[in-house]
Amino acid sequence: MPHIALDSDEPGIRGLFQFSPETAAPMNALAEVLLRGDSTLSRGERELIAAYVSGLNECRFCTASHAAFAAAQLPEGMALVDQVRADPDAAPVSPKLRALLAIAAAVQRSGRDVTDKLVAAARAEGATDRELHHTVLIAAAFCMFNRYVDGLGTYAPDDPAGYDLAAQRILAHGYTTVPPAPGQQG
Repeated sequence: MPHIALDSDEPGIRGLFQFSPETAAPMNALAEVLLRGDSTLSRGERELIAAYVSGLNECRFCTASHAAFAAAQLPEGMALVDQVRADPDAAPVSPKLRALLAIAAAVQRSGRDVTDKLVAAARAEGATDRELHHTVLIAAAFCMFNRYVDGLGTYAPDDPAGYDLAAQRILAHGYTTVPPAPGQQG
């Protein structure tokens, strides 16, 4: 049960966004830029970073949501997401993405844990300044999102089908566009 009266049956951050549309708009805009905007990292890779950090933070709703969003945009699907979440060092991802995941994990612990050594390792694998920037900001933003969701005691559904539906909505409409009402073209 949420710590505040949300007047919504929506789970996780969706219920909080309905409660506070004035804060939802800039948070959704940030998610749109970070996860769907121009980048040399694919949308699936960026969602994977979000899911990974959310898992490290033990945020059930954000982990399940962004795992589904990543899986829907990665050719290897949920199998890869699960492998990365379980052991990013053994997961079949590029050395560059592995190095960026290490940076994301460092940000999750503390921004000060991002060392010159981690940055140099990512650069050695071809990471650009923009990719480093995106990785750190995605990780930092998801620490905030995760704490927002869990700090207000929102619930996370157990049924993965709901997260898969949300993934299709995000793929079709993004984070800032209101999807059409049921029965309308979208």
